[in-house]
Amino acid sequence: MNKIPLYLQIVAALIVAVIVGVLLGAGNPILEKDVIKHLALPCDLILKALRTLATPLIFLAILNTFLTAEIPSRSGRKLSILLITNTVVAIAIGLFVANVLRPGAGGQALAVAQDNKSPVKQLDPWGLLSDLIPDSVVKPLVDNNVISLIFVALAFGVVLRAIKTEQVNRGIRDYIAIERTIGILFDAVIRILHWVIALVPIAVFGIVAKTIALQGFEPFKSLGSFVLAVILALLLQAIYYLIRVKFGSWLSPQEFIKGGSDALVTAFSTASSTATMPITFEVLQKLGLRKSSASLGALVGSNFNNDGTALYEAMSALFISQVLGQNLSLVQQLMVVLTSIVASVGAAGIPEAGLVTMTLVFSSVGLPTVYIAILITVDWFLDRCRTAINVMGDMTVSAVIDGKHRQSQDEAIGVIPTEEL
Repeated sequence: MNKIPLYLQIVAALIVAVIVGVLLGAGNPILEKDVIKHLALPCDLILKALRTLATPLIFLAILNTFLTAEIPSRSGRKLSILLITNTVVAIAIGLFVANVLRPGAGGQALAVAQDNKSPVKQLDPWGLLSDLIPDSVVKPLVDNNVISLIFVALAFGVVLRAIKTEQVNRGIRDYIAIERTIGILFDAVIRILHWVIALVPIAVFGIVAKTIALQGFEPFKSLGSFVLAVILALLLQAIYYLIRVKFGSWLSPQEFIKGGSDALVTAFSTASSTATMPITFEVLQKLGLRKSSASLGALVGSNFNNDGTALYEAMSALFISQVLGQNLSLVQQLMVVLTSIVASVGAAGIPEAGLVTMTLVFSSVGLPTVYIAILITVDWFLDRCRTAINVMGDMTVSAVIDGKHRQSQDEAIGVIPTEEL
């Protein structure tokens, strides 16, 4: 018997929660408010577990990626530029749409429903610089300090990669032990994450039933605007990809979309770029891209290139700040950009993993992570949309790396060396 997909479980939980919320009064509670508030206890515990997993997930994901990603030296610089620019553009689009449309401006009822008046943290640029180096190596993991975590993770990742390269060149295999250890720890965190994510439908039921029982349906109206705003931003990002393909690749946008449709549909249906990876690699080769180009985008780029996730998390932070009536300053939005980039790397390509890394994005600007609970109600759908954009970004990277000249027939059958980029 096949397991019921997570999104169907969440939809079922939403339906039951609406029924229970209506039965409990739908804004005119028939029980004591304190009793109804207990419905949100599972959600609070699950959010706490997600915050606990966030920092080790990011830390280990960065180390694992640095150690295992195989990037040819001549293509590495071009790949890095493509990945960084794609992600920065995605976040810029998300922030632009959120600032212009302001989907959370009318969501004051949503703020009341969460009973949380915590002020947004006012960030000091010099304070950020001071926080860059932590008092101890483990302190960022304990305090969920994003800036320090990024610094420590990148420092260890770069050094471990350099040590591995030196040992490989000298024929030494000592690095394998630490590589396997990090890989096992990363897999362990992912497995625990799967356990927590499996409980998300319970969290959805609790928070929706409680909110409807106490506040009615008013708090959820602004979520519709948020969903539309995110979809619009993702469409703009898709248009950006097509423009990049048109001017940077021999493929036409029409061929790109038609040939890659299998990968995009699979990404939407599975909500996992990791599960889609083999199909992405296959469709890129069928399109006629060189194998080296296809592997760089689909296999290597997928570990870094989670543009849809970065866009979504940045928009979520602005949405909640608007709900609270506390607009993020330019410095704070730049902090969201930095954190979203790193968080997108740690998304791990699995369903709902963005909920984990979102806790870091919220914490970086002092937003209460309790508001992530209300976003869970629509995340199951938006997760599928942003995963499709993640995969489209991987395909775009491969197409641009392949260049403006299609491989010759001799290259395709291996008669002459593949073009070096």
